Amino acid sequence: MVHLNIDLIAKSRNHFKKKRGLSFPEYLKTLTHLHFSGKNIEDIGDLSMCRNLTVLYLYDNQITHICNLGFASNLTHLYMQNNNITHIDSLSNLQMLSKLYLGGNRITVVEGLEQLTELQELHLENQKLAPGEKLLFDPRTLLSLAESLCVLNINNNNIDDIRDLAVLKELQHFYASDNKLHNMEELEDVFSLWPQLLQMDLSGNPVCKKPKYRDHLITACKSLEVLDGREIKELTRQFLINWKASKEAKKKKNKTHMLSVPLTNDFNMGQGPHPGHIYSHPSMQRWKPQQPLRVQKLKIPMIGPLNHVAFSSAICSHVDA
Repeated sequence: MVHLNIDLIAKSRNHFKKKRGLSFPEYLKTLTHLHFSGKNIEDIGDLSMCRNLTVLYLYDNQITHICNLGFASNLTHLYMQNNNITHIDSLSNLQMLSKLYLGGNRITVVEGLEQLTELQELHLENQKLAPGEKLLFDPRTLLSLAESLCVLNINNNNIDDIRDLAVLKELQHFYASDNKLHNMEELEDVFSLWPQLLQMDLSGNPVCKKPKYRDHLITACKSLEVLDGREIKELTRQFLINWKASKEAKKKKNKTHMLSVPLTNDFNMGQGPHPGHIYSHPSMQRWKPQQPLRVQKLKIPMIGPLNHVAFSSAICSHVDA
C-alpha cells in the first residue's frame, strides 16, 4: 500500500529540490504545490508540515477516503478525480478551496461541503454508480454553494431531475450531458433562475429530441452564449425572443376575446325560461308561436229520456300552416 506522507515527498525527485541553506523541514514549509498523480496512492498520511500548500494533485490513484487535509487551510485547488472515493468528507477546514475535482469516483450523494463558501468550481462527472443509482445532492450543501458556485459538471450520472439545483443562481457554466433529463418545462423553469449562465451542455439527454429544444432553451436563458458546443448568435436570440413574445401576446389576446364575447338576447342570466319560447342561436330559424285555436260546436245525440241536448265541446287542433 502506497501512502502519501513526508517520506514519499523526500524520495520524490520532482519535489525535494532542497535550496541551499534550507533544511528539509524548512523546505516543506515553502511547498505550495504537490504533484502525486498516478502513483497508486491508496491513503493520505500526515502532511501537516506542508502548511502553505495551495494546490494538491492526487488524480488517477486508488484513494478511498479524503482524510488528513485539515491542516491545509490555504488549499485552493484539489484534484482527486479517478480514485475510489465513496463519500465527500473531511473538507470542512478547507475554507479557501475554490476548485474541487472529484469526477470518476464512486460518490452517490454530494454532501459535506457546507463550509466551503468560496468554492467556485465543482466537478463530479462520470461517477461509478451501481445500476439504477443516480447522483443526489444534499439541499444543505446546495444552499451553502448558492452564492459562490460558478461551474458545475455532472455529466453522465443518470440524473433525471435538476429542480434542486435551482438555488445555484450564480452558475455560469453547467455541464450535464449524457444524463436522463427529459422534462422541457422543468429545464426552462430552472434555467430562468440562472441569470449568469453563459455556457451549457445537455447533449445526450432525451430532452434534446424534443421539438424546438434549442429554441426553447435560448429564450429561457437570456445570457447563454454556447449551447451543446454551438455558439448562439445574438441575431438568432433576438429573433426567438421576439417570436416567443408575439406568440404569447396572440395567445393572451385570443383568451381575452373568448371571455368578452357578448351574450345574445336569447339568454337571460339568472332567469328561468319564458313560456312559449325556445332558446336558439340567432343564425337558427326561430320556432313560430302556435296559431290560434278554434272551437267547434258539435251536436251529439243522447240516448234516454233526455231530448237531444246540444252542448259544446272545445276541440283544440293546430291549423295547418
